Amino acid sequence: MLIRHGITAFVALLSLSLIIFLLHLYKPNNASATGLIDSFSAGSVHPCPDQLEWLKPLDLTYPIRYAQRDIVVKPTPGVKRLSLTKVSAPLFPNFETIDLTDTSKAQLHNCKEPLFLDVPQFPKDVDASHISIGISTTIQRLEDSIPSLLRWLKNTHARFYVIIIENDKMPEDAKEAFHPAEPKRIADVQKRMRDSGIDVTIVQPLTKHDYFSQRYFSLVRVMYNHRDPKTQWFALADDDTFFLSMSSLIDTLSAFNTSQPHYIGALSEDWWSVTRYGLMAFGGAGIFLSLPLAEAIDANYDDCQERSHTSAGDIRLRECIYWHTQTKLTHLRALHQVDIDKDLSGLYESGHPILSLHHWKGRGPDGKGYHLPTMHLVADICGGTCFLQRWQFGKDMVLTNGFSIATYPKGHLKGMEVDKMEETWGKPSVVEGSFNHGTDHSLGPTRPKLALGEEKVQYLLLDSAVTESGVRQTYFRSGAEGELDTVLDLHWVDRAEAVVPG
Repeated sequence: MLIRHGITAFVALLSLSLIIFLLHLYKPNNASATGLIDSFSAGSVHPCPDQLEWLKPLDLTYPIRYAQRDIVVKPTPGVKRLSLTKVSAPLFPNFETIDLTDTSKAQLHNCKEPLFLDVPQFPKDVDASHISIGISTTIQRLEDSIPSLLRWLKNTHARFYVIIIENDKMPEDAKEAFHPAEPKRIADVQKRMRDSGIDVTIVQPLTKHDYFSQRYFSLVRVMYNHRDPKTQWFALADDDTFFLSMSSLIDTLSAFNTSQPHYIGALSEDWWSVTRYGLMAFGGAGIFLSLPLAEAIDANYDDCQERSHTSAGDIRLRECIYWHTQTKLTHLRALHQVDIDKDLSGLYESGHPILSLHHWKGRGPDGKGYHLPTMHLVADICGGTCFLQRWQFGKDMVLTNGFSIATYPKGHLKGMEVDKMEETWGKPSVVEGSFNHGTDHSLGPTRPKLALGEEKVQYLLLDSAVTESGVRQTYFRSGAEGELDTVLDLHWVDRAEAVVPG
């Protein structure tokens, strides 16, 4: 009898093991933009924290509606970043009301175990030593830009050149207004940046009285004269240009033969600007010149400086290239000048691959812009391509990582053309007689803007901070009249750092 029971138990255990193995074998990672991936939760990181001290500095008005979830990230070979990845389960538990007016302790009742998400593998170390990047700015603007530069330049081995002058204006007859920054301050800033992991060289203008466009153009000569045997690319940018993923940028440039001349960049999103300034790479999005093209520009440097009378550095560069070479612009749509304004949710929430963003300090619904260094923190946990990646949870919630969480209460997500950008930005300038409605060439095809609060409920990133084991994001929506404000917390944890209690 004991033997029979033992055999029965063994067979049952063997059957259960086989079922688990088959479920694991056929569990899809993420097959397509319309396919589902199963949510997999196991164990717990902090499923129901009773201390919410991170909310205290955020100046919230209590009570609030609240929900939170831990996400454990698993970089997985073969997983690709899709426009939209669907997860069958909901992201958050039910909301509950909490009041932290006089305390940081809350008794949460609605909690979910951590969600495990597969993300594309990403390199921990990036070697961009074959790329030289140059900007022209003032010493104060450079200091102000250090936090954002650290997000994408730190420890990449890219060589960074900065032309500094204190006056960034362009007076016609006041050359005496141009004066260099104080040398000790320059040395201090350069040392601080180098100690932080940025291979920076700060230089004075090649010609003392160069105005802005001349200094910008002279970056090519500065970088070309500092080239070494590794150098293949020269990039020009602004102090408010933000590259989201240096590894993705390197992969993109690797598709080009660097023994040939290449002029790579992006048109303005605004058709009026394109028709006025021409088919050229707009500087804030980032301009990339291969070594042979930079050599040709340097050989004709004096002629280009003398012939051009434009006040814009990127136009001066385009003129020189078109005057002296056969090279034409290669347009990269993933580079963004961001010559649009007001609500830029449609761009940030698009799910499209984005290599660069410009004007992030001042372009936004309130004129204050979007704080990319804070938004981008999550890239440390899940990689640069994971930032602004979209996941759909359940039937009506979309997370755009680092920007927003949106729900669609009237079912608008079903049947929505999610690969098209929602046209949330301000109306562009009209070009008389043009059939381009303003952004067709750059951001199209688009879909109409949804009514916030009715067709789309949006929770924007309020804060992001590094924790002992990952990055915590806080998303916020102000309540309508008579309603409570809502706070949603996501804690992103590297699987290697996750501690799952037994």
